[in-house]
Amino acid sequence: MFNSQANPEVIKESGLETSPTHTTMTMEEFLENDLEGYEYVKGELVPMAAAAIVHGEIGSNVHFLLASHVRENDLGRLYIVETTFQLGDRVVKPDIGFVSTERLSEDKLKGFPLAPDLAIEIVSPTDKHYDVTEKALAYLKAGTRLVWIIEPIAKTVMIYRSETDFTLLSCEDTLTGEDVVEGFTCPVARLFE
Repeated sequence: MFNSQANPEVIKESGLETSPTHTTMTMEEFLENDLEGYEYVKGELVPMAAAAIVHGEIGSNVHFLLASHVRENDLGRLYIVETTFQLGDRVVKPDIGFVSTERLSEDKLKGFPLAPDLAIEIVSPTDKHYDVTEKALAYLKAGTRLVWIIEPIAKTVMIYRSETDFTLLSCEDTLTGEDVVEGFTCPVARLFE
């Protein structure tokens, strides 16, 4: 899908093939142009949903809770939306991505050519369940060790460890970083405060 409101000059100047519902380009073109508000999936631009207030509040809560733990324990770095990670034939921008210290890139002027250790996605009202699940599995296939899919309406977190190992947490449960963000624990309810 193509959102004609986002960066039309860059898309027009790049000479890319476009229509109201379709934009194609190579991964190299996408990485060179760094199109804000888009992800790249199998040769196509996919517009990212506009974030609602609840999306921003949850993202802020998660970042605040995780960032202090990651920094205090020198575990790595957190990256917020618009930081790119390459997952095979995709370039994605998770709401929050965690990369462990040993995997940090020396070249900070480019996106990551690899998957994050932990990917966190907050479901938007326009997201389709199929697409969210497909994205979670794409992270895992590319090497992400843990994926959190946060659902604001139901106030749940789906934890993906593999294609066959996943758990649904509710506000009565405790979220942990498992062996990816070691030592991190948080009541799920705090994400939605």
